[in-house]
Amino acid sequence: MAPKVLVSDALSETAVQIFRDRGVEVDYMPDLGKDKEKLAEIIGNYDGLAIRSATKVTEKLLEKATRLKVIGRAGIGVDNVDIPAASKKGVIVMNTPFGNSVTTAEHAIALMFAVARQLPEASVSTHAGKWEKNRFMGVELFNKTLGVIGAGNIGGIVIDRARGLHMKVLAYDPFLSDERAREISATKVELDELLAKADFITLHVPLTDKTRNILSAENLAKTKKGVRIVNAARGGLIDEAALAELLKSGHVAGAALDVFATEPATDSPLFNLPNVVVTPHLGASTTEAQENVALQVAEQMADYLLTGAVANALNMPSVTAEEAAVMGPWIKLAGHLGTFVGQMTDEPIKAINILYDGVAAGMNLNALNAAVIAGVMRAVNPDANMVSAPVVARERGIQIATTTQDKSGVYDGYIKVTMVSDRERAIAGTVFSDGKPRFIQIRGINVDAEIGEHMMYTRNRDVPGVIGTLGTTLGEMGVNMANFTLGRVAGGGDAIAITYLDAPLREDVREALLATGKFEMVRPLRFEL
Repeated sequence: MAPKVLVSDALSETAVQIFRDRGVEVDYMPDLGKDKEKLAEIIGNYDGLAIRSATKVTEKLLEKATRLKVIGRAGIGVDNVDIPAASKKGVIVMNTPFGNSVTTAEHAIALMFAVARQLPEASVSTHAGKWEKNRFMGVELFNKTLGVIGAGNIGGIVIDRARGLHMKVLAYDPFLSDERAREISATKVELDELLAKADFITLHVPLTDKTRNILSAENLAKTKKGVRIVNAARGGLIDEAALAELLKSGHVAGAALDVFATEPATDSPLFNLPNVVVTPHLGASTTEAQENVALQVAEQMADYLLTGAVANALNMPSVTAEEAAVMGPWIKLAGHLGTFVGQMTDEPIKAINILYDGVAAGMNLNALNAAVIAGVMRAVNPDANMVSAPVVARERGIQIATTTQDKSGVYDGYIKVTMVSDRERAIAGTVFSDGKPRFIQIRGINVDAEIGEHMMYTRNRDVPGVIGTLGTTLGEMGVNMANFTLGRVAGGGDAIAITYLDAPLREDVREALLATGKFEMVRPLRFEL
């Protein structure tokens, strides 16, 4: 059955056709995002939801989204999506951070020109029939110092354009490496130095707890007299009231804002001040950008629903299509290992330690970790997946530790999962050349176990008659074995067996095996294949 996507905001016909061409059913209802009741009524029929900014994805809506696997936002901002609620529900939230990068950067440059030359005010004056040539004295950008707060994708494009205008560029970004700073021809500085030296300041950071009010009243007071400030990133980065006061005092010569702390912005202390340019969040509003993000979100959602590739996800590690093809069996193995240890314990879990050996160590470990945790969490919540499980683990205070090592044995690589509760339980597995995951070690005992949907784990002392008792009891009770693997520490010591069954282990069969006195443990196991 083909996956089904609902498009509840306006996307281009080309983007909608991408879904169809890829084999995804799509219902295009561009005005549905404004009808909360109707959206809630039908959302349960869809695997994917493609939106812009009009659709509000709330916790209440997600409760109705029983099939939903992915939400794709055509654009960067996801303020209209309750990401924590989506994560708990196991729904991937994607955005398209690069489709409108050039457009947003160009808007920042345009705002810089506008505030430098007072273009909006001059235009209004001239339209009014005035000719106030002497009133609008501007400044050049040539040879001025531009302070860029945030030198990521959009900030980097702004820097490139500024260098083309022969501006000197200072960049503040805690994640900017010295090598990258040299590549983009920017001087890496701390924030205080940027504030003190920049003639123009432009912001290109997301709104987080660390960046909120980054241009606070205190920091604005540190700026160079006559500075001009541009914000085409996110509202809330600037203390708008403090900026207004500094504009009135003349300390700040001008400001240009495309974004505001409260949007739609119908009132602001910055409105109607001289040499303040304001636009209604137009950063991504070009024909090219709207088309780019629409096409990108359609491709990303189709890739995930059809191949498992995850791109630009905000609540799950990204997995490229190439990685998905190679890692698919390893992700499946990681999930099985987690499922095994999760079903083997009834006590609270304190920690999950994951060892990656050989080829496994060079893979996307964030994705593999998520698969292990999802497997563990399914023991208590069958709906847990790679999105929701890490959230639940964090809420429960479970510590996750990852270790890697070079190839250490006969296998090209393997994964070992150790779960810590009141005691430790460990299992290791690998992927054979046929792409099938196998268990290769349990409790330090080497095995070679094919993984089936219904399995049984038994533990016993290595004494004569155990295998015969197992086979006889299962046979007498009408239970068919598909496969059987056993291992032991040493003769007469601990021994284990993994039995692949055709059907779930019945409770009466488990009790009959224990009643023989041959087994210390008999545990049913189930795996999603």
